[in-house]
Parts: sequence; C-alpha cells; structure tokens
Amino acid sequence: MKRSAIVVLVLIAGVTAMIWSGVMAYRIRNSMHSHPVSQTTLAQDSVSHQPGKASGRVDDSPTAQGLADLRGKPAPGFTLKTPEGKTVSLADYKGKAVLLNFWATWCGPCKLEMPWLIELQKKYAPQGFTVLGISEDDGPPKQVADFAAKMGIDYPIVLSDDKLNKAYGGVDYLPTSYYIGRDGKIAVETGGIISESAIEANIQKIIATKGE
Repeated sequence: MKRSAIVVLVLIAGVTAMIWSGVMAYRIRNSMHSHPVSQTTLAQDSVSHQPGKASGRVDDSPTAQGLADLRGKPAPGFTLKTPEGKTVSLADYKGKAVLLNFWATWCGPCKLEMPWLIELQKKYAPQGFTVLGISEDDGPPKQVADFAAKMGIDYPIVLSDDKLNKAYGGVDYLPTSYYIGRDGKIAVETGGIISESAIEANIQKIIATKGE
C-alpha cells in the first residue's frame, strides 16, 4: 500500500475517533441533566469519613449512602447522657417532629450545617419540632460542652454509644441525620451535608406528619 493511502486511512480513523468521543460526551451530559443527583447523595468533599470507609457514591438510596434503610420504621429508642450528665430519652419527644443529627467536634461539614440547625430549631420549635444532636466524640464530655457553647447550640445534645450506633445500622459518615415524624417513624435519612433549604424541606415534611 502506498504511503499516501496509509496517511489517508490514519486521518479517517482519527476523525472517526473524534466524532465518536464527541457523541459519547454529549450523551453523558444529557444523561446527567435528565437524571440529576439527589440532595442526599454523598460527595467525597462534603462528608467526613470514619477510617477505612469508602466514598464516592452516586446513588441516593440509604443503602448506597452507607445507611441502613429505616424509612417507615419506628426510630430505635435510646436513653443517653448529656455532656452535663443529665439523662435524655427519645421517648421524651413523643408526638414531636425530631431531627436526629449525628455529628462530632472534628467534623468539618457538621460545623457548616450547625448554624442552619440552630436557626431552623428556633423557627420551627413552636410547631413541635426539635433538633437532637448525637455527639460521636470520644473525648471528655467537657470538650463537647465547650464546643456546643462556642457554636451557640441551644438544642439538646447527648453522647452516643456503641449500642445506639448498632441500633441505627452503624453510623459511618458524619453528619448523618434521621428525620422522625410525630408518629415516631423515620421519614427521611441523609448521609453527608445537604443544603439548608433541603434540611428545611425535610423538617416541614415531618412536622406535617400526624402522631399516633
């Protein structure tokens, strides 16, 4: 085969490859616009991970987020201590809408959402809503209390334990939130930080539920 013919074939192959790449890129962009990622999707840069846990999920289901799917089930009860040593039970909030928020002082995304939770707590408390913070810290309780005071947290905070983590299927990502309706059942689960507007929409959803 003459060199000129080989050159022509190479050029044709190159042009064909470029066209094919463009078509595939177009299809991928269309697919992303047609099926947007849910608010509850985990993003690697927006979630604090426990050691040894993988990330990068794109599915918005609780199991894909590393959460046990507890939606529609009664929220596991518990009785825990506050940093000041007082006893708090989930049963104390029977008939209320509760945002159960797992967090830690070393969790960057948790710190980002705390001002939102504080404001939303104030806004919706008159409607029978409360945020209940679950500290995953291993340090002394005073460290948690000092941090909460510094952040201006005015909603209840309790110290987690292994029993509670197991009851909720293992909490491997922070922040993790469970939105509990007035009927005591979990309506929404989110792993990782979501927008303030998304948090508020979930709060409105559980406030609208009816108690048993």
